[in-house]
Amino acid sequence: MNIQIFGKSKCFESKKAERYFKERGIKVQFIDVIEKGMSRGEFNSVKQAVGGLEDMIDENCKDRDLLALIKYLAEEDRDEKVLENTRLIKTPVVRNGRLATVGYKPEIWKNWQ
Repeated sequence: MNIQIFGKSKCFESKKAERYFKERGIKVQFIDVIEKGMSRGEFNSVKQAVGGLEDMIDENCKDRDLLALIKYLAEEDRDEKVLENTRLIKTPVVRNGRLATVGYKPEIWKNWQ
């Protein structure tokens, strides 16, 4: 199993996800989305796996103005804006190959083993 966790260093849910896998002896690669971001390929893979951009956006994000802007942008411009501002992505984003989840979802991760 090749687990990647895209999270924020100060995010409690991201730390819980990392601990979940480490307790089960599964190696993880943690990537800080604020510092490093996601590549376009990773972003598109996660978007497809979780069912679209709407499921990836954190509605409780602190930047309300940017969140409102995303909602009113044309469809084709939203992806680019979210990639530029990864703080809008709900964390943790956990990838296992083509499978992915957004948020803390141990019930789904259990089925990956």
